[in-house]
Amino acid sequence: MAIYAFWNNKGGVGKSYLTFQTASEYARTHPDRKVLVIDLCPQANASGMLLGGMKEGEAALDTLTSRTPRQTISGYIEDRISSPYVNPKTGAQFAVRVSDHNALSPSNLFLVCGDEQLEIQASRVRGATEPGPTDAWRIVHTWITDLIKDIQHSWNEDNATVFVDCNPSFSIYTELAMSASDRLIIPFSPDGSSKRAVRAELALLYGITRIPGSLQSEYFLNSMRYRLPIPKIYCYVGNRLTQYIKSAKAFRTVVNEIGNEIWSVWKSDPNLFHIHPNGAPSPSGRSGFIDMFQFEIVDANTASVVSSSLGIPINRLQAGLYPVAGRSVMVNQSQLDNQQPNIREFAQAIE
Repeated sequence: MAIYAFWNNKGGVGKSYLTFQTASEYARTHPDRKVLVIDLCPQANASGMLLGGMKEGEAALDTLTSRTPRQTISGYIEDRISSPYVNPKTGAQFAVRVSDHNALSPSNLFLVCGDEQLEIQASRVRGATEPGPTDAWRIVHTWITDLIKDIQHSWNEDNATVFVDCNPSFSIYTELAMSASDRLIIPFSPDGSSKRAVRAELALLYGITRIPGSLQSEYFLNSMRYRLPIPKIYCYVGNRLTQYIKSAKAFRTVVNEIGNEIWSVWKSDPNLFHIHPNGAPSPSGRSGFIDMFQFEIVDANTASVVSSSLGIPINRLQAGLYPVAGRSVMVNQSQLDNQQPNIREFAQAIE
């Protein structure tokens, strides 16, 4: 079983959109495999898209959050706060089949919904890492691992694939996502703030600091102390790149600079990366490194908006008029031709 986390220490890079599209396409092309999305972002944007978009998805979220217990990630977290050091094994009850709410979703795609209550629960989760047994920090950081195992056990399925959508902030629930994941996907936009965010991400997760003697994150130090796994870098993904096409030279420069940051990590410690596909040799140079670890997803413009607003996976979307927020919006085939091959290729790279 592979568990992929989508995370960048910066908002607005399209993590939730990429989670929605990748999970939907992967599930569509792997009909014999169960696929699970865990939305660990309080904004629950990936959940809204998966469940049907701006209107239907929000209505489904309202229904799931109104249940007792809440059939969301916060419902599960509440169970764990009540039993912080012993797994209550209730995780399976918080997963929903996405196609029960969105008929355009593959029937093998499941979701543990995001929930704004995560923000309110965060301090209580953090508090559970301090009292209790001497390894309380380690136990709390396995909560999401336990959730996945509970769901997997209920399926009697060993070969599931899991995608975790993360909040930009490195809060406690993002830490739990990292401890549960074995592969990291880093979406980025080609701007200076994304470059700084990637640097922060490398420091927070792997203790890679630019200035000798700099403090390292508690997460990194405790992960080493308790021998908890940290996800290996699977790829970094330039997302919505056509937004920057008017300054192509400038945006390509920034893409290269972000690539340089990650390339320098590879040169110093290739063990932090997950070689793929399975059985492939390690890259021997920069060109091979880019081929293996760098992806680019162009913006589909209006088609992207329609896809996310109506919960229609981009590879199920066809050219034509669609109702969005009370208006008829035209999707052109040229827009679909831009992004559909990208998403197919990216999903094919997921193992």
